[in-house]
Amino acid sequence: MRDSRPQLLDVLFDDASAADKGPLHNVQQRAVALLKLNRAVKGLLPAQLHPWCRVANFRQGILVLETANASWMMRLRYEQPSLLSALRAQILPSLSSIDIRINPALMAKGNSQVQSTTKMAENEQKSVPLSQQSADSLRGLAARSPEKLRMILERLAALAGERANATSHDK
Repeated sequence: MRDSRPQLLDVLFDDASAADKGPLHNVQQRAVALLKLNRAVKGLLPAQLHPWCRVANFRQGILVLETANASWMMRLRYEQPSLLSALRAQILPSLSSIDIRINPALMAKGNSQVQSTTKMAENEQKSVPLSQQSADSLRGLAARSPEKLRMILERLAALAGERANATSHDK
């Protein structure tokens, strides 16, 4: 029977550092194995599923995957047969099945990852300056446009001209 009495953390850490058989060592080995398995699974899945799916557990030949919601669960189920055969062939020959569960906490994590990727893409788009030739084309188009559109195009052309002038001054 296990010793279920409370223990000091110092004792647990000392036991773990002294011998590779301590309870924390087992937990660490399990965590590292699951992280490696998670990386392997994400390598086999399409990129759009990466923020919405993760490995939760592997026990008794069953791989447990978590996903953010029912729609991502359906998408993952379409990938399940190919994932199962690839994992059996490459990493886990003892894998018998894949269990997919919904974990709503992944929704918040996935949203933050997608938003940060979107912000990076927007920042890259904002950093592309328009040339003076583009500004002149916008002014020509503005001259033939209705009043409201003309004002918008002229403001855009002015920004393009400012950026072109700023980059030429910086050189």
